[in-house]
Amino acid sequence: MDTEEDTASDGHRRSRPRVGHIQFLNCLPLYWGLARTGTLLDLELTKDTPEKLSERLVAGELDIAPITLVEFLRHADQLVAFPDLAVGCDGPVMSCVIVSQVPLSRLDGARVALGSTSRTSVRLAQLLLAEQYGVEPDYYTCPPDLGLMMQEADAAVLIGDAALRASLHDAPRLGLEVHDLGLMWKEWTGLPFVFAVWAARKDYLAREPVVVEKVHEAFLASRDLSLEEVAKVAEQAARWETFDADLLKRYFTTLDFRFGPDQLAGVREFARRTGPTTGFPADVKVELLGGTR
Repeated sequence: MDTEEDTASDGHRRSRPRVGHIQFLNCLPLYWGLARTGTLLDLELTKDTPEKLSERLVAGELDIAPITLVEFLRHADQLVAFPDLAVGCDGPVMSCVIVSQVPLSRLDGARVALGSTSRTSVRLAQLLLAEQYGVEPDYYTCPPDLGLMMQEADAAVLIGDAALRASLHDAPRLGLEVHDLGLMWKEWTGLPFVFAVWAARKDYLAREPVVVEKVHEAFLASRDLSLEEVAKVAEQAARWETFDADLLKRYFTTLDFRFGPDQLAGVREFARRTGPTTGFPADVKVELLGGTR
C-alpha cells in the first residue's frame, strides 16, 4: 500500500481509507502489528467505542471498520464482512460477563444493569437469561462502575476492559458471581460466538476494490504477527494497563480472531434465535469479501 495519496483511474486524488479502531484491549492484537508491517501510515485511523464506530460505518463516515454483530446484521445489505477476521470466542471470552449477587435463576423481575450500549453483548445476555434460565429481568443502562451498579441492581452486564476489571479484580473482592457470556453460549449451542466483524461499505468496495483487499491483508498480517509475538504485545500493553503481562497474554490467546465456517455458523445461529426481535431477518445473508457466504 502506498503511503502517499494515489491518483485514481478517473484522475482525482484519493485519500487514505478511513478505518475504525476499537479502543478496547481485545482489539490490540489486530492493530499492534500494523506499525511493524509498515501499513499503519496507509490508514486514516479513527479510535472509538464499538457502538460509535458501528454508527459511523453505517452513516458512511468510515469506509472500513469493526462493527458489532447486531449492527452488521441489521445493515448487512450495505456491508461486506472480511473473512477470517473478527473478535469472538470459542468458549470463554473473559471480557463479556454477567456479574451477579444472586444465582441467575433468581433474576426474574430483578434489576439488571447494562454497563454498555453494546447491543450484541446485551442481546446475548438477554437471550441466555431468557432461554437458559427462564427469567425476564428489569434492564436499565448505566455507566460501567460495578460498585455503583451493585448498589441498585442484583446483576450487571459488562463488556471490554470494564468487564476484565470487574471479573478479575472487583467481583472476587465483593463476593460476586461471574458468568462468562462466551462460555454460556458455547455450552448451550456448541458454537463459537462472534461479537464484532470487520466490514467495508459496499459503495466503497465498488470504488476501491484493491484498497479494500489490501486493508484486509494488512489486518490479517497484523493479527498473525501479533499472535506470534503475543508475549511482547502483552508486555508492552501491561506498562499502561491495570493488568499484568501474564494475564494479558492469557486474554489475547483466549480471544478468537478468526471468521471461518464455524464462526459463521455461530452467527447464523444467533441470527436465527434473535433476528425477528432484534431488527434483522432470521435468515439474514452474510456477504463476505471474495464472494463466499
